[in-house]
Amino acid sequence: MLLNRPVPGTAAPPPPTPRRRQLPHRILLLTSCALLLLLVALSLVVGARAVPPDHVWHGLFDFSGTTDDIVVRRVRLPRTLLGLLAGASLGLAGAVMQGLTRNPLADPGLLGINAGASAAVVTAISFLGVASPASYVWFAFLGAGVCAVLVYLVGGSRSATPVRLALGGTAVSAALHGYINSVQLMDSAALDRLRFWTVGSLASATSGIVLRVAPFLLAGMVLALALARPLNSVALGDDAARALGTNLTRTRAGAFLAITLLCGGATAACGPIAFVGLMVPHIARAFTGPDLRRLLPQSAVLAAVLLLGADIAGRVVVRPAELQAGIVTALAGGAVFLHLVRRGKVAQL
Repeated sequence: MLLNRPVPGTAAPPPPTPRRRQLPHRILLLTSCALLLLLVALSLVVGARAVPPDHVWHGLFDFSGTTDDIVVRRVRLPRTLLGLLAGASLGLAGAVMQGLTRNPLADPGLLGINAGASAAVVTAISFLGVASPASYVWFAFLGAGVCAVLVYLVGGSRSATPVRLALGGTAVSAALHGYINSVQLMDSAALDRLRFWTVGSLASATSGIVLRVAPFLLAGMVLALALARPLNSVALGDDAARALGTNLTRTRAGAFLAITLLCGGATAACGPIAFVGLMVPHIARAFTGPDLRRLLPQSAVLAAVLLLGADIAGRVVVRPAELQAGIVTALAGGAVFLHLVRRGKVAQL
């Protein structure tokens, strides 16, 4: 009892601050999944041409060759699937990136992956005569992979640290953006073709593009989810991670590979889409806490909700034209993120 009494002449310790009650993780995840299913249904129905729900069902399971069936199966379905895959990939890549670098402002573009993909696409357009958006995928993926390896080597490879990786990615991105701008200034055709891709859009989605990038995105998702536990140890610091038996070199190389697969595949398929990888992990972390075993699945679902919702909103805001999803995510994401920062709702790492 004497130990609990304050020492004479000293102030009593402040009472403990009550912890904010959080929704159970499974309830929050199920709610997010239900919202995502609703957006999937809306994505198949809403657009420049409104398709009744019964026609959507016909187009998916009982194809008869009508105009609505063609719109649903060849246009809306690939676009929806790409929105799901690309959104989940960007959310996972952002959460892994922030956990790897222990930097709350990190996003997949910090490693130069977006810049590498854009440099490869502008090279293919200007020097190789590539004109089809479906052909951009392999060049963009190759550029993202080469840039990721270059940043990893510049950052020290086996001795890489979060700071060195971030600095290496920033330097490589700056050099590549200079190259991209110079090529565009010299080749107006490259500028005309690339400007639609660099905005970030799901409008050019086809079943072929989805099939090309899906294996890479799914492999990156599995790898990212498998790294949740070791990345939790890395967040405690290098010494603590080693004490817990975590192989830092293997964990960082695996996280780097996962980010490359996720961000490279998403960027190759629909162009560089800003703000999803940066904002969504902060929103998810405010509900799940810093545990990556909970944060990663929630970030994947919320990012898919954000990207698919942005694509749907872009279809109906300026009918009969469309506003690209990358523009909607930048506008809405910036406003939401500033609101969270001003109210102190951005969770710290």
